[in-house]
Amino acid sequence: MLAKAKECWEQEHEEREAEKKRYLAERIPALQTRGLSLSALQDLCRDLHAKVEVVDEERYDIEAKCLHNTREIKDLKLKVLDLRGKFKRPPLRRVRVSADAMLRALLGSKHKVSMDLRANLKSVKKEDTEKERPVEVGDWRKNVEAMSGMEGRKKMFDAAKSPTTQ
Repeated sequence: MLAKAKECWEQEHEEREAEKKRYLAERIPALQTRGLSLSALQDLCRDLHAKVEVVDEERYDIEAKCLHNTREIKDLKLKVLDLRGKFKRPPLRRVRVSADAMLRALLGSKHKVSMDLRANLKSVKKEDTEKERPVEVGDWRKNVEAMSGMEGRKKMFDAAKSPTTQ
């Protein structure tokens, strides 16, 4: 298996070299320097130098863009890692929301009907239980003296029996 992989790798390497030679032969014509005068050679060098400058500028621009993009990618990766690690989801809390607020949140501006749930309830008057029982206001010391001893306990016992017999 290793031998097969080595053969494939060598074949790919040879194909790349052949492709490179073919591309360079297309793009770069062969220089004909024989029989040229000194001024013609100087003009050829100036033309080649201008072309090298243009290619160098393009290479510099592309390199600057790549460097900027790699820095930006690195910063974004750091931000993603920070966001993943720092924040935990907070525990959810119960929130009381009225029916109107819930409909407004669900329907948005379409919600025009207000739901007053308490308007449909029957009104019931509360009975005042305190008004029915008359409260005796008296001297508390007499009441304590009357309840103390056996006589007071007998009065309490008798008082407890008397309302049921009536």
